[in-house]
Formats: sequence, C-alpha cells, structure tokens
Amino acid sequence: MHSRPSGRKLVLGRLAIVVTVLAWLMYVITTVVREFVENDTQTLRFVLEAVSYLLVVTFLSFSALMYLVARQGALYRYRDHVRAPRGILDQHFADGYDKAVTVLIPSYREEPEVIAKTVWSAALQEFPQKRVIVLIDDPPAPADDENIALLQSARDLPAVVAAALEGPRARFSAARQQLQDGLAAAETVTGDLVTLVSDEYLHAAEWLEAKAEAHRIADHMDAFFADRVLIGLASDLRLTRLALDAAVEQGGAPSAERLVQLADRLVWIFTAEISSFERKTFASLSHEANKAMNLNSYIGLMGRRWKVEDAADERILVPAADDEHADLDVPYTEYLLTLDADSMLLRDYCIRLVHFLEQPGNERVAVTQTPYSAYRGAPSRIERVAGATTDIQHTLHQGMTYYNATFWVGANAVIRRVALDDIVERQTVGGFEIDTYIQDRTVIEDTESSIDLGTHGWTLVNYPERLSYSATPPDFGSLVVQRRRWANGGLLIMAKFSRQLRERRYRRERILAREVLLRVNYMASIAWASLGLIFLLAYPYDSRLLSPWVVVAALPYFLCMASDLAESGHRRTDVFRIYGFNLVLLAVNVAGVVKSVQQALTNEKIPFVRTPKVQNRTAAPGLYVFVPFVIVAFSILTLVRDINAQNWGNAAFAAFNALLCGWAIVAYIGLRASIVDMTLGVVGWLFVPVKPKRATHGTVERKPKPVDWSSILYHGDRRLGRDITRKSDLRRRVSPR
Repeated sequence: MHSRPSGRKLVLGRLAIVVTVLAWLMYVITTVVREFVENDTQTLRFVLEAVSYLLVVTFLSFSALMYLVARQGALYRYRDHVRAPRGILDQHFADGYDKAVTVLIPSYREEPEVIAKTVWSAALQEFPQKRVIVLIDDPPAPADDENIALLQSARDLPAVVAAALEGPRARFSAARQQLQDGLAAAETVTGDLVTLVSDEYLHAAEWLEAKAEAHRIADHMDAFFADRVLIGLASDLRLTRLALDAAVEQGGAPSAERLVQLADRLVWIFTAEISSFERKTFASLSHEANKAMNLNSYIGLMGRRWKVEDAADERILVPAADDEHADLDVPYTEYLLTLDADSMLLRDYCIRLVHFLEQPGNERVAVTQTPYSAYRGAPSRIERVAGATTDIQHTLHQGMTYYNATFWVGANAVIRRVALDDIVERQTVGGFEIDTYIQDRTVIEDTESSIDLGTHGWTLVNYPERLSYSATPPDFGSLVVQRRRWANGGLLIMAKFSRQLRERRYRRERILAREVLLRVNYMASIAWASLGLIFLLAYPYDSRLLSPWVVVAALPYFLCMASDLAESGHRRTDVFRIYGFNLVLLAVNVAGVVKSVQQALTNEKIPFVRTPKVQNRTAAPGLYVFVPFVIVAFSILTLVRDINAQNWGNAAFAAFNALLCGWAIVAYIGLRASIVDMTLGVVGWLFVPVKPKRATHGTVERKPKPVDWSSILYHGDRRLGRDITRKSDLRRRVSPR
C-alpha cells in the first residue's frame, strides 16, 4: 500500500505546477521577448539561437510539467484509495464462481532459478481456478549443451512445481470436505471445526516457511522471493490462524459460510494447473522472434481443441471436430494474466485485480495492472539507480490513470479476453491463419495495444498498490539493450493515436486536454528531450539567452522527484545520480529514436532484442561507451572556454554536466569495463571473421543426399525462383524407371 499523502504535500504539488508554468512565462517575457523589443540590431544568428533555445526550454519545461501533473494525479489516487477487505474478496469468489484466469509467462533461454521464482509466485496466487503456462520460445533443437540444459529445465519446471503443490493441495481439499461434512452433521459451528481450519492454516504457514528456509539465497531477487512471496503469504495465513484461535478462546466462532470460505482459500492457494507450450514446434504458428507473437500464438489457440498432424518434416495444428480425439485442448478463460519471466507477484495480485474488473462501472476496463517496482537491495550502483527510475515510473503511471491516460506496461497485467477479441487482426501467412491480438509492429507492443484498445472503446486502469516487482538490468550492457528498445517506437504510434482521437470524437466521448498532453509526452518525450539535451550540451548559446527563470522552472521538477525517491525508499540525492545516468544513456536514447525514424521510412519491423538475464556482465557496444567520455571531454572544453569568456551561466552548466557524467561513467560503467568494451568495439569493426572454405571433393564423386519426397510433395518447389539444381544432379538423384 502507498502511504496516504498529507494535505501539505498535495498543496506543495499544486504549487510546483504553478511555479513551473509561471517561471516559463517569465523567462519568455523577461528574456526572449525583451531582447527582441529592446534591441533592434539583432543578427540572424541571434534570432535563430533565440528560437532554438526557446524551443528546447519549452519542450523540456513541458516534460517537467507533465511529470508534475502525473505525480499530482498519483497523490490524489493514493489519498482516495480504499482497499477491499479480505472478507469482501472471499465472499465475491465464494462457491459458484466459475471464471478462470490463465497466467502466460513468455520465456526465452531463461536461467532456471529466475523462471522458477516467477512460476512459483504465479502458482501461489489466491484464485479459485488458475492455469499457469510457461510459453517456451527457445529453439526446439539447440546445438550447444548450455542451451539444451536451459530448454530441458524449462520443460521440466511445470511438473516440478505441480508435484510440490500436490501434497498440500490434497490435504487442504480433504480438510475442506471434512469441514463440510462436520457442518452438515452439526446445527452450529463448533469449536472443533474452527480448530480444524486453524490447524490447516498453521500447516500451510509452516509449509511455506520451510520452503523459504530451504530456498538458496544467491542474490536480492532470491531474498525477495523468500521474504515477500513465501514468508509474506505465510505471515498472512498465520494472522488468520491467530484470529481463529482467538475466536475459540473467547467462545465465539465465524459463521459456517465464512468458515467454508477460509477453507476454500487454502485450496485456492495450492491449486494450479501448470504446463508449458512451445510454439516453435508447430509450423502452423508464427515464429516471429518477439514476445508479442509468442503470446498471440497461445491466445489464438484458446477455447478450441486441436489435432497434431505431420506435414513432411513439420508438425501443424489442425482444429479437431467435437467427435474427434484432440491432442491439445486449450481451455478458454475469461481473464489472462501476462507475466514476464523475471517478474514476481505478491500473494493477492490476481484476486484483487480481478475483483476490481468485476465491480459495477468497470465493464469496459480491458486491462488492469500494478506498474512493476524494482527489487530492493540490488548489489550494483547501476541496478539501484535503474530501479529508482523504475519506481519513479510507477508513480507516473499511477497518476496517468487519474487523467484516463493509462498505458499498458507489459511486465504484468490482467486482461479481459473479450477486449483482445475486439482488437484482433487476422492474416494468412503460408496458408495458415495467424491471429494478432497484441501488436508486434513496434518493440513496445504494450504501448501500441493500449492505443488499439482505446480506439475500440476500452479503457485501462492502474491499480493503486505495489503488487508486482521486476528485475532491472544489472550492468550497462544489458541496460543498453533495454533502454534502446524502450526509446524505439513511440513516434511511430503517434499516427495511430491521432486516429484514436478521431474515432473517440466521432463517438462523442469527452477527451480532456490533459489526457492528450500526457499521452503525447509519454510517447515522444524521449525524442525531444534527447535532442534538446544535445543542443544544450553541444551549442554555445549566447549568454543573453540565459536566465535564472530557467533554473526556477526546472527546480520544482527536481525537488518533487527527490521527494518521490525518498517516498519509494531511495535517497533524495539519487536525483543527481539519475541525471548522470541519463547523460550516459543519451546515445542509447538517440539510437532508439533513430530506429523509429528508420522503421517509419522503410516500413519494416525492427528486430525484438531481449534484455539479457545472465549472471555474467554483458558487453556494451563500444560506441555507447565512448559517447559519455565525449560528453565529459566536451563539457570540460566548454567550461574552460566559457570561463575565459566570463560566460558564467554556461560555465556552471558545463561543470555540472562534466562532474555528473564523469561520476556516472565510473559508477555505472566502470573504467576497466569501458576500456574492454571500447577495445572490443574497435576490434569488431576492424576484423571480419574468416568464412570457412567450402570443402573441395576433387575427383571424388559426392554421394547424393536421399530425396526428401514427403517435403517435396507437401511444400513443392521451395527454391524461390533460383535455379540451384543442375540437370546432372537431378539425373543422378532420380531413379531410372
């Protein structure tokens, strides 16, 4: 739960918004307009500098203002949020509730320990009917031993977790039956029946505590799993046992209905259907290398029965008739829960979010989620500061919901299946029908799908609690992969957002300007903030354009961010570390924006690059390591030049950038790692791997390969117009009649 903000904090938040707007207006009037009015001898260079500087300051001030507006919305939501009591939840999902949820966990060559914690956190969710599916996206026939072991561990994991849950599930199911029999035989709830349920809660808590004790703690994620997932659930169960024991001691007892609900809760926790699915083993499903199509492939199978047929050297899925045997039966469920393989859910994530979706007035909410937070206790500086930015984003996303500007954040979400059916796109590829529910045109598929859902009249809501956590990259190399992907795609979605606005106006929906501005800022701010920062760093603007009002306009942004960091468990001074963090990522963000422009020009999909999740350090491209050193060197050069020119404002800004960027290089990349990565970048650019020479057979006649007759009859000619078969080869391979 978020702490409830005080009235003073709310007032200061409003004041920060007002100060930012007034300071920007004062800068425009007292500096830019004044220069043009009082000085009539302006050169063309000064005019261009003034216009460009005003644009940069305006865009950066606008982004700061949107941060403050979203933050204020989050504070209002934290103030107004009232958590549903436990009894209300149990009553809502009592006997007769027949809806189910399917948890989909996309996995690609994940470390066994990482994916296991995710599966366990999903399997222990409190929900009457849940299915947990690991969507294994590894190549089905890997060549090296390491990847073979990873694939096998992913395939074995569902059975291992299911077997571990079977013992407590059977015990609690039997106890529930015993309770029902006892209630049927007795006219009132007896102390023995209450004690029966209390003892079962004790056993469940001890089982979870024993598992937490046996879990090997290798890093902060293991500590989180043991403490927050297992021990957290055990503590909750012990609290219920305490209440039941107190009822017996005081001569009271819950109602028979409530006692059955408490017994049902234990069965829900330890009951889950767990399995895996591999789309790449079937030629009839999409093999696009991205998370979206991995999810789409399974979602498209749900609610139908399928036969597996052999087609030459491939397997395909064919719909099975009602009276036919089916090799694969994929049940339809009303809700989907998507969960990244490096994320974990707290115990009541599923039950609270589904309960929210089923409240009156929420019938058109398609997606609800709790934007993920970072695991605490990260060992590296870069992981801690990346986690701080993640927690800041959590607050912003919560505030955007206040203005109906929610975006789907793909790490976790509960999705209403009928909403996905509204936005599905179907196409035929290679003779097979491919369903696309979650768009894969960009590498930020969740953002684009948010726009699609809004176009069809659906809304999205962030649930105002912290119930999900996800990993942050542990080194600069893996962070480059993640942030470059995040910076790519926002500009491409702007056109689709424009179409959404037209469609909503046609339906006469009320669209607030705050929603539009927040959405535009979310999708495009990386582009203008990165380009604006480059101008400020690289171009020596005329000192007449500098003004204290620019600092005043930015000050509320930094002060409020420092407050939000402290509220999230970080240090206030992390605001300076985040500034340096953004400086070293400047080239990465620009590269992502350039990729968006490239995709817009070529109309081709950008390959989805997964964030590495490995124990060893991931090497970063040499260029992204080199650019921060350039920023430091250029800032020092600018500092010296401005001191000589007595341009003290620019000199202070250059010194500030040089100091924080230099510190960020040492703290987040490391001098030794920088040298290694830049050296590898140069070596990789200079040297080209030698291709192995094709074997020469001389006079030895090659043995022809056996003709794969089944593939020829199924596929036909797959040479794509290239005449690669010589007549002599064909005569040798075709047997004479």
